[in-house]
Amino acid sequence: MSMTKKRFQKKKVCRFCVDKVDIDYKDAKMLRHYVTERGKIMPRRMTGTCAKHQRHLSEAVKTARVIALLPFSMGQ
Repeated sequence: MSMTKKRFQKKKVCRFCVDKVDIDYKDAKMLRHYVTERGKIMPRRMTGTCAKHQRHLSEAVKTARVIALLPFSMGQ
C-alpha cells in the first residue's frame, strides 16, 4: 500500500471582493493579469475570482480587445 499525501491548497479569494476594486475595461495593465500569454482569458479556478466578477472581467477583456487596448492573440 502506498501512502499518498493530501495537499491542501489555500482557498483563493476574489481580489475584487476583498479590495473593493472596480473592473474597468480601460485599465489594460490590470486586465493583463487575467489573460494568458497566448491571449486567452484565465478561468476562475486559476485566478480565484468569484462568478460575478469573472463575468464582469470577461466582458471588460472583450471590450478592451475591440478598442485595441489588448490584443486578440499574442502571436504564434
